[in-house]
Amino acid sequence: MKPSLFEVRSGLRVLLVGTCLLLGGLSNARAQAPDALIVVGASGESAYAEAFARQVETWKSAMARAGAGSVAIVGQEENPSGDTDLKRLETLLGEAAAVADRELWIVLIGHATFDGKDARFNLRGPDLTAEDFAAWAKPVRRPTAVIIGTSSSSPFLARLSGPNRVVVVATRSGYEQNYARFGGYFAESIADPKADLDRDGQTSILEAFLSASHQTAEFYRNERRLATEHALIDDNGDGLGTPADWFRGTRAVKKAEGGETLDGIRARQWHLIKSVEEASWSQERRARRDALEMEIETLREKRAELPEIEYWNRLESLLLELAKIYQPSA
Repeated sequence: MKPSLFEVRSGLRVLLVGTCLLLGGLSNARAQAPDALIVVGASGESAYAEAFARQVETWKSAMARAGAGSVAIVGQEENPSGDTDLKRLETLLGEAAAVADRELWIVLIGHATFDGKDARFNLRGPDLTAEDFAAWAKPVRRPTAVIIGTSSSSPFLARLSGPNRVVVVATRSGYEQNYARFGGYFAESIADPKADLDRDGQTSILEAFLSASHQTAEFYRNERRLATEHALIDDNGDGLGTPADWFRGTRAVKKAEGGETLDGIRARQWHLIKSVEEASWSQERRARRDALEMEIETLREKRAELPEIEYWNRLESLLLELAKIYQPSA
């Protein structure tokens, strides 16, 4: 079996990290610090309130480790302006649209409902519909990760999917309406070194998704209960999403109907808490690395259509260029 791109990438990192120069690492990390918007919904019961509060603290800790530039939390305290949580969220998304480059992480913690047509995230006061969320997020062009670890979250995925976005939801259907545990597991996994499947010293969104999905499934097996949540991840903009059981390691092994590009490629390049080496890189260097990896994955998907010698020649050329990215002078 041929090694995957990310096995090759990990091997390159091992060979080259010893000679990589990490000058300017702290300044680069500060310049590329992500922003975060954490929205806590109405809990309904004290047990849920405690669980939601733990998730918030877990995310705050992860954001602190990531050196996040701005962390706004909606739903825990009264809004300074007296606005409802819904209005406050609209305002913050409008402000987020004015920033072009830094990553934005949006996390929804709480309950959601589905009436067969519309999904709603339950806030204090008026609820957030998937339609409104999508409309307010549409002007946001910066790299955006949306994590919705709630019941009935699937309808939000199709609305929010788009270019330069990774969307993670806890359910595959709006009708999965029971309390979702996936969100808590994801919050714990995003900063957990044990979730780092490719051993590159950092946990990607995809790796956190796979870890949280595994822990969710294990919970239902141990409790001998029918699973009422099946998480999906979307990073190719088609709005369909891919479940965790389509992956072996960090690579999707099943093909989508119609031959669409598989989800997961972008999500496994995206890390909240970057390794020391990764944090030392410029945005331009990382973007070039990511583009090369995308080219390699696209080539792999087209292998059956190409003559063998052409495939290997093109792959060699891309891998050699990728190797140069990891050299100190890159």
